[in-house]
Amino acid sequence: QVQLVESGGGLVQAGGSLRLSCTPSGRTFSNYVVGWFRQAPGKEREFVATISRSGAGTNYGDSVKGRFTISRDIAKNMVYLQMNSLKPEDTAVYYCASRTEYVSVISAHPLTYNYWGQGTQVTVSS
Repeated sequence: QVQLVESGGGLVQAGGSLRLSCTPSGRTFSNYVVGWFRQAPGKEREFVATISRSGAGTNYGDSVKGRFTISRDIAKNMVYLQMNSLKPEDTAVYYCASRTEYVSVISAHPLTYNYWGQGTQVTVSS
């Protein structure tokens, strides 16, 4: 079992920035493809971004392209989601997720991710 811990959420004004962090408990994160998803009240879980095990490959949801950046620091065993130019519609609970260890293909589908963090709230005020 992989336990993922997110941090960095909070309240920010529209146009502002936040950086979310995700780290696994007792695991080598570079063995896992990692994704970020979000879920707003009354809406389905939405794909935000994903990153390959090496960090060389990334993919983004259409609604965040050009504003959000996913990255990983292998030495620190962390994955980050830098969120810039935030909009009120970005308000949601953000979840970090990972695929099964050693799977290499990045994915935008939440059902392909086996491990999930508890989520961190991001609220963007207008």
